[in-house]
Amino acid sequence: MSVSKIVAAAASSAGGAGLDVDEVFSTFLYDGTSSSLTINNGIDLSGEGGLTWIKARNFSSSNHALFDTARGGGKYLQSNEESAQETPVSAPLTFNSNGFTINTQADSWNGTYYSNTYTSWTFRKAKKFFDVVTYTGNGSAQTISHNLGTTVGWLLIKRTDTTGSWFNYHHGFSKSGNPQGAILNETGAAFTANASLWNLTYPTSTHFTVGDNNSVNASGGTYVAYLFAHNDSGDGGFGPDGDQDIIKCGSYTGNTSTRPSIDLGFEPQFLMIKRTDSADNWYMLDTMRGIVTSGGNDTYLYANSSSAEATVSEVLKVTATGFQLEDDFGGWNASGGTYIYMAIRRGPLAAPTDATKVFNVDAGTTINNLITTGFNVDVALTKGRNGTSGYLGSRLTGDAKFLQPNATDAEADYDGFSFDISNGFKQNQISANNITWMWKRAPSYFDVVAYTGTGSNRTVSHNLSAVPEMIWTKNRDASANWCVYHKGLNGGTNPENYKVFLNLTNAESTGSNRWNDTAPTSSVFSVGTSSQTNGSGNDMIAYLFATVAGVSKVGSFSHTNGSATNVDCGFSNGARFIIIKRTDSTSDWRVFDSVRGIVSGNDNYLLLNDTDAESVYDFVDPLSSGFTVASNYDTGDYIFYAIA
Repeated sequence: MSVSKIVAAAASSAGGAGLDVDEVFSTFLYDGTSSSLTINNGIDLSGEGGLTWIKARNFSSSNHALFDTARGGGKYLQSNEESAQETPVSAPLTFNSNGFTINTQADSWNGTYYSNTYTSWTFRKAKKFFDVVTYTGNGSAQTISHNLGTTVGWLLIKRTDTTGSWFNYHHGFSKSGNPQGAILNETGAAFTANASLWNLTYPTSTHFTVGDNNSVNASGGTYVAYLFAHNDSGDGGFGPDGDQDIIKCGSYTGNTSTRPSIDLGFEPQFLMIKRTDSADNWYMLDTMRGIVTSGGNDTYLYANSSSAEATVSEVLKVTATGFQLEDDFGGWNASGGTYIYMAIRRGPLAAPTDATKVFNVDAGTTINNLITTGFNVDVALTKGRNGTSGYLGSRLTGDAKFLQPNATDAEADYDGFSFDISNGFKQNQISANNITWMWKRAPSYFDVVAYTGTGSNRTVSHNLSAVPEMIWTKNRDASANWCVYHKGLNGGTNPENYKVFLNLTNAESTGSNRWNDTAPTSSVFSVGTSSQTNGSGNDMIAYLFATVAGVSKVGSFSHTNGSATNVDCGFSNGARFIIIKRTDSTSDWRVFDSVRGIVSGNDNYLLLNDTDAESVYDFVDPLSSGFTVASNYDTGDYIFYAIA
């Protein structure tokens, strides 16, 4: 273990800083190349060890391929097959300090014949998250040590030297009587295990027990065990304060009438779901490939099948605190059906320290542009510099949907861009010479919440982990103005009683029924009875912004025409992105960025609230700590949002 990891682990056990989600888990999407391909997912596999699980998405006869550091990158198993581990002549994978390299061509992990696309899930070894153990069977009951150091959430065992099913134990199984079991490579229901499987013994935080069943403990047989943790009520030890949970393994009962909501205490990015009272598949979902919150398709694979990726419409949605079942679907929500799940939290857990890791501007000039950002894009706003509506989309609401910041229109279908890419963004531009602004969600910086309106005063949970300083809300189902909360409204005094509209030039005005006359907190924001923020039965969306030192700034200023105003944002190299809106009189929402030019002189700017083509005027000038408002600006009170 590296020195830094030892320090982090020690600090976590002592209540200090712990590991982040992004250090131990990754969903990474890629296209096959049939040649050497390095995947940089930020996971230290060569130093810390772990598991990489790969599946072709669009090829229906491709088995899963599981590689782990305990057996080495030259051997792999297939979760949908009983077969022994495969050992190709050339090692398919090399494990790196920031991911892995695929060395060989194969349809299961790196083919091109079918224009293959792939997903990879990487689990790093870490206490209270994941461990991988190999052992040799002895033909009689034995205990096997592991280093999970907490409740075993899901235990998978596979014989590697010959054929054998993938037997597993899950924390969500009934705890009454003998431990239960299930088989990963089959669709069968869970069963009560006899002594030959788990020796009638539940796993502990330090070991698990196997009986004399050949699939888990044949004399001389070789085995690998994958152990996934179950964090509970803040005992996970992750995050800046070492008190966050990032993985949970539980159970629920389906109900198509009440549509159960599963409270995890966090928003998930990965889900494995299996019905246990009858035969069904092992479903694998993740937000990189798409778990759409209302109005779209959820994308899944089967862990027990070579089938290609498939979709189902509006069955499951993620929430700020877990996930909710939305419709009747036997694999996830049949009334009276019993289900187990494994959920992994969306990261990161720490506030960003580098704005380039969470925000990107691209002024592409080609059709079908592929934008490389270096981070997974959660929200994108694209606008034609020659005059078009803005198109705003989010990973939460899916590739096929968009909203227009300059219009009251409800959400509509759109095939202009896609979030289905790691470390970038796909844009089928509606016209050449577009400008695209892209955000990653991160604590204290930016968050997105999709929720269903009630028409009554209520609170909405969020994951900003800070008090929102600006909120944009839009009714996705109806024609309605974009309602904006900003901490600078009314001079910063009771701003929750005021609002401005993103799609209009109006000055600020009172509107307590928008925010229920209640200031937001670090965990919830309040909405009133207005359809703009809480339409009854309507799908709603909220974008939440906050200040992070050296990264972003939400603020306000007063300006006098004829003299310049310096706006100190606490930056060290000036602002790359600025939105400014006057609040004491009518005014456009002007947008500036350094790609098009924030210079001493004329600047290119666009209007969020209009379809006008890009204009040029000297409105802002560079300032190392933020930006300078040029003397040409009208006298008045302004709110702004800036990113370093």
